[in-house]
Amino acid sequence: MEFNLKTTIQYDVYATTTFVFNIQALNRAANQTFITESLNITPNLLYKEYNLKGSKTRFTKVQAIEFVPFTIQYQATVDVSYKRISKKKLLKNIPVFDLKDEIIPFLTPTRNCPSDKLMEFAYNLFGTIPSDIEKVIAIEEWIFNNIKYVSGSSDANTTAYDTLVIKEGVCKDFAHLGIALCRALNIPARYFTCYASNIYPPDIHACFEVYLGNKWILFDATRLANLNQLVKIADGKDGSEIAVATIFGNACCTYMNIECSQVNNDIETVDLTEDFFISY
Repeated sequence: MEFNLKTTIQYDVYATTTFVFNIQALNRAANQTFITESLNITPNLLYKEYNLKGSKTRFTKVQAIEFVPFTIQYQATVDVSYKRISKKKLLKNIPVFDLKDEIIPFLTPTRNCPSDKLMEFAYNLFGTIPSDIEKVIAIEEWIFNNIKYVSGSSDANTTAYDTLVIKEGVCKDFAHLGIALCRALNIPARYFTCYASNIYPPDIHACFEVYLGNKWILFDATRLANLNQLVKIADGKDGSEIAVATIFGNACCTYMNIECSQVNNDIETVDLTEDFFISY
């Protein structure tokens, strides 16, 4: 399945400022093939692209000059595939001792996912459910039924605990709460950002992945996205690690436009509620 992507972001800059952007689709993944791709910054500012050690996530670091507004624009056409996993297949619980070493960090509390504060709540609601996959399904269902999606209701400092208290948030908050509740039950979970072709208004979307049966399985507690129509940008321990833009200085975003559209209409209909899990 091919998708056209276009992101345009504009800033006014009030002091010399360094930006770190995370808007480029993942390009070192077996399931995403790039047909075209470009990144342009106007006017021509100093920038570098980099990856962190052991990560495929792509960051762009931009040095912006005082009182010089600029635009960063990313465009790509990406061919995406995904793994469809039958819900009839048993996704076995994996004891913590037997987890791969690189999975362990996705069990511990982080800035936006203070799972240690949610342990009692998680065990009271979901602790007696026998299998990890059933726990995660119940967590996603509970979030969808109990947290209200309200645009603009949170900021970068909002944690999963805050979302649980105020009972509202946006996609990142739904994802953070799902991650925190899973980790509180000793189930590895991570944050997942993507372009989604059916989100309105178009925006970069956040879901969460859970490590089950030696696979990362995707969940979206907002239920706004079709999970087989996503282009992955990054994964991380929480949203602070892979934010769309991180600013070190003094600047203000004046315009943002996100576009993601399928090239043709050959999207396969997948009933995720009845038949399959999705893994990217």
